[in-house]
Amino acid sequence: MSSIKQKINLDFSSGHSIAELLGDRDELIKIIEEKYNVGIFILGDSLEISGSAEDVNKVTGLVDELVLQINLGQFIDREKLYDSIKIMENKANLKPHQIFSDSVVVNNGKKIKPRTEGQKKYIDSIKRNTIVFSIGPAGTGKTYLALAAAVEALREDIIGRIILVKPVVEAGEKLGFLPGDIYDKVNPYLRPLYDALYEMLDIEKFQQYRDMGIIEVVPLAYMRGRTLNDSFIILDEAQNSSPEQMKMFLTRLGFGSKMVVTGDITQVDLPSDKQSGLIFVKNILDNIEGIEFVYLTSKDIVRHELVQKIVDAYRKYGDKIKP
Repeated sequence: MSSIKQKINLDFSSGHSIAELLGDRDELIKIIEEKYNVGIFILGDSLEISGSAEDVNKVTGLVDELVLQINLGQFIDREKLYDSIKIMENKANLKPHQIFSDSVVVNNGKKIKPRTEGQKKYIDSIKRNTIVFSIGPAGTGKTYLALAAAVEALREDIIGRIILVKPVVEAGEKLGFLPGDIYDKVNPYLRPLYDALYEMLDIEKFQQYRDMGIIEVVPLAYMRGRTLNDSFIILDEAQNSSPEQMKMFLTRLGFGSKMVVTGDITQVDLPSDKQSGLIFVKNILDNIEGIEFVYLTSKDIVRHELVQKIVDAYRKYGDKIKP
């Protein structure tokens, strides 16, 4: 395959420079070179790219996008670069800089930004609707972004408390026979929620809010009979709820409240003769104003790149063995 060379003149706005594009010790440029098998040579405020015509064109488009991000004040690091590459390779409807322009502000001004087009649509949906169902595979940020939106709403006094709910699929032991108070009993099931909240609030703030009842973490079975006003309520792992439990949960909604229901319908841990409430509810609540279903896919996975490949491999295998 013949090689070509192309020179790109970089146009940075005031206060920005090529150093932001290169990264520490040219780290970012080296990642691009390795990813696309091209050579990139720095010529003042220009780059010369050499490689196959297809790869040079891809890198040219990527560099133009990265320069735009820099001029918009969007800091670029390894993670942001990899996300930009992934978005452009997936041919998303939105450009990376459009996706990264959104954010959710949590403790001490920390901003959590969507990293895929699906995640941006998810955040927009939470802002726009009263009840949102987020359905997708592991690693797509379903729970993490819902928690971030809840913390932001609490910080801005839009709601007065956060309630985190999870179905507890028990294996051999009943909760009532386990030692400790309710938090001790369900702690192993809710550890991922705690970890995310520690990151967004810090441990001391979370414990303070929990002690004050501002943040409440409960198993789904304990929700019966309650009406929740001025609350941000998240039901995690909702694929493990029964249709009856899902109805019970949704009817807890009170005035000034918002609900987000997350789950992965390919990871149902219920007995084989039990139907998932998350699968069942899709047939009932579709097309109701104020309720929206957001479907995330393997393209929205933001963990290690192998996680996306693993999810895709299992999906293809499942399609192959279907009767």
